[in-house]
Amino acid sequence: MAPLIIFCSDPLNPRRADPHFTEEVRAARELGLSVALLDHDALLAGDAAGAVARIPRGAQTAWYRGWMVPSGRYAQLADALTARGATLLTSPEGYRRAHELPGWYATFAAVTPPSVWLRAEPGHAPGDRELTVVTAPLGGGPAVVKDYVKSRKHEWHEACYVPDLADTDRLAAVVARFVELQDTFLAGGVVVRAFERFSEAGEARVWWVDGVPVLTTAHPDSPALRPEPALDAVSPLVAALGCRFVTTDLALREDGEWRVVEVGDGQVSDLPRGTDPQPLLRALAGAR
Repeated sequence: MAPLIIFCSDPLNPRRADPHFTEEVRAARELGLSVALLDHDALLAGDAAGAVARIPRGAQTAWYRGWMVPSGRYAQLADALTARGATLLTSPEGYRRAHELPGWYATFAAVTPPSVWLRAEPGHAPGDRELTVVTAPLGGGPAVVKDYVKSRKHEWHEACYVPDLADTDRLAAVVARFVELQDTFLAGGVVVRAFERFSEAGEARVWWVDGVPVLTTAHPDSPALRPEPALDAVSPLVAALGCRFVTTDLALREDGEWRVVEVGDGQVSDLPRGTDPQPLLRALAGAR
């Protein structure tokens, strides 16, 4: 039996899929796959049982394809589905490992910008002293700030880019503004990554199912650009990570080396508009 594919429902009409996932739902049904709908708002609010109320009992195995979910809420989702006789093919531990930078960084350290991090709670930015200590291994120079999951690159100079880590006042100001803007959505804590310059070819998003690259797309932020990355160095690292469904965003550094910009859990990674989802869904359907 092929796994069930769980999509987010439309907040305005819970009987249909969120419009953002309409093409994927249509493709799944064309492939003969079973589809169910999850109330994402209820899940984020802590009502996991209510979130899965429309998912049929006894579905055995399932993939989630929807909006991003904090790791703690994902664990609650897994428990709620287990109570209905369904098992997510990505475990809560696997989800956290692929979704949050501290989980995947050690595996990909040789092919991704050097990074450091520290825990932080929403509304509480780390102080100057903490930041100076934690960023010391980066050795100065430019850097970018993010949390365990996302950056605010659209507020580049305000809440993302630090021209020189030696300027501790500027570092603290960028981190404080980042934490302020993330508000309750701050995921895990603060990450500081060495800044690397990439070519203008754009980023490629590679989709992996059980260690096999099944689809390469543009990055959703630059859908007109789709480079073809070399995967020789990345493939064994994806296998070593041990997560069933992941994405890797790759960009060509100015010196000609392909670098992993981000790793993500494939269940909550976005497909660029206009991408045919069938190759991905076929791979998910064939997973044991």
